[in-house]
Amino acid sequence: MKRLDRHIKILLVGLLFIISGNIQSQNSGTGYTFTMTKQVKTTPVKNQQSTGTCWSFATTSFIETELLRIGQPEFDLSEMYFVRYAYLDKANLYVRFQGTNNFGEGGQAHDVLNVIRNYGIVTEEAYPGKNYGSTDHNHGELEANLKSFLDATIKKESGKITTAWAPSFESIVDTYLGKVPKEIIFNGKSYSPTSLLESTGLKVDDYIEITSFNHHPYYKQFILEIPDNWHRDLYYNLPLDELIKVIDNALMNGYSVCWDGDVSEKGFAYKKGVAIIPAGKVEDLKNTDMSRWTEIPEKERIAQMFTFNQPVPELNVTQENRQLNFDNQSSTDDHLMHLVGLATDQNGTKYYYTKNSWGTDYSPYIGYLYMSESYVRMKTIAILIHKDAIPTDIAMKLGLIKTRGITK
Repeated sequence: MKRLDRHIKILLVGLLFIISGNIQSQNSGTGYTFTMTKQVKTTPVKNQQSTGTCWSFATTSFIETELLRIGQPEFDLSEMYFVRYAYLDKANLYVRFQGTNNFGEGGQAHDVLNVIRNYGIVTEEAYPGKNYGSTDHNHGELEANLKSFLDATIKKESGKITTAWAPSFESIVDTYLGKVPKEIIFNGKSYSPTSLLESTGLKVDDYIEITSFNHHPYYKQFILEIPDNWHRDLYYNLPLDELIKVIDNALMNGYSVCWDGDVSEKGFAYKKGVAIIPAGKVEDLKNTDMSRWTEIPEKERIAQMFTFNQPVPELNVTQENRQLNFDNQSSTDDHLMHLVGLATDQNGTKYYYTKNSWGTDYSPYIGYLYMSESYVRMKTIAILIHKDAIPTDIAMKLGLIKTRGITK
């Protein structure tokens, strides 16, 4: 009965969200009360389920939201369409680099843009990507089989790699995910993947990725050294304060932000709906999403539970301690999510209203959470953003515009 009551409460909160179109305040029941200061209209929360494809889900949500922003109808795009082509591109580089390039389920936001640029878009209805007898996404067997195939290929048992490997690899992908449809019906009209993209007016080259690390020059591009940047794409580099300024400016002006960062912190408590960097002893935080990443015995986890009774003082995050965390790899590239709003808690502390891709269960905010500014400052690996969302002075420093209002 208690479980049923909880689901009824969640349903009522969701109904109020739909009716009002804007959350004024939310309380998780844990001592945090949030008031929205800005919210960007977005599409429904999805669930990546048993896959490591958060990069596709987060970026697809971002693209769907961008389509809404530019006046297009609501799209439900296929995440697995982008995953399919990414697997093919990863395989090509894995073989060419003789097994030394990263291959797996993970990726980055630009992987979706690269697929869109080359192959267009399709709807979820046209390409659900579940061709293996399941209603849920599950890539465990798929990824294992693909990796085994590639490892066998690079062994060159016949003395050289044959021309059969690439079409054979693609056939495995298509067996699991399905073949790409030649025709997509959307709003009663027929499209190809490329013509559907063209009909939207979305310009892929208007989006860039930005990071903030001091082991490379600021206002320049560099190849971000994380395993899931398997394509070796370039990221613009900004000082931390300016990175935060970009994110805030985007959200306040109706642009959302695709966020890539570390969620292995004990202060990342998805089930509590918050992510924080306490100034106190971080090891005291329990009952968080840490169990998703490391093995913690259940009895110990319950015995040492931290309940998030109220907001606590947070760490002062600087460029230097952020860099230290990246260099010693306590901040790693774990997960991509989608920033769609700004909020404050009862003490006036700023938070980022964040859309996740773990479904709508197990969270007091129905698939969303609030990440504090300290958390975002420390744990952001990179963001994907529309160039027009960047303040003019920063865009000029990055070389994106020559003078105010004149685009390169």
